[in-house]
Amino acid sequence: MQGKAIYTNNCAACHGESLQGQPNWRERMPNGKLPAPPHDKTGHTWHHPDAMLVDMVRNGLVPGKTAPAGYVSDMPAYGGILSDDEIIAVLTYIKSTWPPKVLEAQKEVTLQRQN
Repeated sequence: MQGKAIYTNNCAACHGESLQGQPNWRERMPNGKLPAPPHDKTGHTWHHPDAMLVDMVRNGLVPGKTAPAGYVSDMPAYGGILSDDEIIAVLTYIKSTWPPKVLEAQKEVTLQRQN
């Protein structure tokens, strides 16, 4: 699966081989930043619509757009590294690991944001 390979090569170092995220991902580190969250069902990736997820990967977390105002993150922008098709492949891989209820909830968020 192309998405899994791209994830392994570009995302797993921070977000984990099993999409588990970094330990204590909800607690700020001494530098004020949050650790990388999990992308499995225990994280909050599925709370975001598809367009925002693509934007986050392409442009990193942008305060006031894809992150709260003033937010500082270690999330790099991958727009110069990955094509949109590769970003979508990664997100498709991540979603393939979610149970049906989580998939449906994320689909609803995506549909609500399109209206």
